[in-house]
Amino acid sequence: MEGKVSPIVADAVDYKGSPADRAKTGGWVPAALILGIEICERLSTMGIAVNLVTYLGGTMHLSSSASANVVTDFMGTSFLLCLLGGFLADTFLGRFKTIVIFASIQTLGTSALALSTKLPQLRPPPCHSSENCKEANGLQMGVLYLALYLIAIGTGGLKSSVSGFGTDQFDEKNEQEKTQMAYFFNRFFFFISLGTLMACTVLVYIQDEVGRSWAYGICSVSMFTAILVLLYGTKRYRYKKSQGSPIVQILQVIVGAIKKRRMNLPYDSGLLYENTPEGSRIHHTDQFRCLDKAAIVAEGDFDKNSSNIRNPWNLCTLTRVEEVKMMIRLLPIWATTILFWTTYAQMITFSVEQAATMHRTVAGFQIPAGCLTVFFVLAILLTCAFYDCLIIPICKKWKGTPGFTDLQRIALGLALSTLGMAAAAVFEVKRLSVAKNHPVSTSETLPISVFILIPQFFLVGSGEAFIYTGQLDFFITRSPKGMKTMSTGLFLTTLSLGFFMSSLLVSIVKKVTGHNGGSGWLANNINNGRLDLFYGLLTVLCSVNFVVYLVCAAWCKKEKVQSMAKVEMEKC
Repeated sequence: MEGKVSPIVADAVDYKGSPADRAKTGGWVPAALILGIEICERLSTMGIAVNLVTYLGGTMHLSSSASANVVTDFMGTSFLLCLLGGFLADTFLGRFKTIVIFASIQTLGTSALALSTKLPQLRPPPCHSSENCKEANGLQMGVLYLALYLIAIGTGGLKSSVSGFGTDQFDEKNEQEKTQMAYFFNRFFFFISLGTLMACTVLVYIQDEVGRSWAYGICSVSMFTAILVLLYGTKRYRYKKSQGSPIVQILQVIVGAIKKRRMNLPYDSGLLYENTPEGSRIHHTDQFRCLDKAAIVAEGDFDKNSSNIRNPWNLCTLTRVEEVKMMIRLLPIWATTILFWTTYAQMITFSVEQAATMHRTVAGFQIPAGCLTVFFVLAILLTCAFYDCLIIPICKKWKGTPGFTDLQRIALGLALSTLGMAAAAVFEVKRLSVAKNHPVSTSETLPISVFILIPQFFLVGSGEAFIYTGQLDFFITRSPKGMKTMSTGLFLTTLSLGFFMSSLLVSIVKKVTGHNGGSGWLANNINNGRLDLFYGLLTVLCSVNFVVYLVCAAWCKKEKVQSMAKVEMEKC
């Protein structure tokens, strides 16, 4: 019977709660249905985000910096709420129910946004000159915020579970399905990019030329259809049982270590508590030894009526302690990748505002300003294709490795984003010189081609292709098996904090450099500001951050080598 594939998937159940039948559940068909809802989520979220800044400035009459902050706060909240979605999925709902519930919330949000852009009572009257513009009132902004943050809640809950639920459809213990899972990750990133590409082209065009309410209505209909399609596959999915929240498990180790902080550690780590099955144990490491105290056996750690029942808030296994250590080791790389997403935020805020002021007509067709982000997405797709078709084969031939390591890809992403900000500063100098020599009204465009912005979109886009895959690889492969969802959430918080950092930086720069409300680096009309200096500041910050990242990456590599060497010595 050796080599025969079991008809039952060991750690999965079907929709009835029975052991999952390999032939009747999982595989590419249900995975494709899950990819469908991901492409609709990207279409909705990015279709709103990439062109929202023009709506806030042109229709709601907010200032340039205020518009940028609304967009970055919206995106930051979306990714931050991934932690909430992951917690609910792991602890209470499971991934499938989490996806359905939060996708429904996102559909409700896009419907509310379509309504807010349709009704004239929910936006200020149009203005014909900058002096007579009336900014949106509290009620109008309140309805807009309600719609946006319903979408943010839906996006956060959905993103936290959709990739995990997709991988649940493949059995890691089966070699054939394990290979299919690798292809699923590639297709997942491709579908994210495809959804973003459709958002930056088709949806932005509909917003500008047909009407925003129509575009957001399309988002609502597409999400509702995707939910129905997802529900159609209920009987075909494989479901994984919830194993408890990693956040609670981490807190148990920290609380246990604090309670026993005055106790002395044993001279031999073998005396620390451990009842994890042999095949799932993690070897002890000497770092963060204060956490080892959570595994010291003390009086009162076990139930008085049963010596086998322990209080997890007093006593943790050594493997659980080592899992927390593994999560802590991710933090230096986590911290030094946040700034990349601050530069990314500029591509969907100030760069779109730049495009709106420039000549965008090609063969009689005027390109919507938000559509410039298509070059960002094309850079991602071209970089991925270049990496897969050229870099990976070369590395396999010369080094015997499948491409760059996770840390090398992250480094490339940070370097390219730094170059992208430098290019943005240089080309903004050129745009401002044209604006100074050719004063125009707010409704007219400058006599300079919008295509000079392509390098900054392309460089940051290529950087995302490297850093996104590098971060995903780093956080998943270097985290404990039982904390994969937690580590994915940790990865997504870098996006969230990057957007929030952008909002904070804009507010600080606006306050420090602004005078009389409209002047300073980030003026209400960017033709009167110094956006080039803001981009220059980001270039300097990115350069410093890159140096710090290299130090952290060297430490990470050293610790990994030492850990592997210790494991080999213990085996010997």
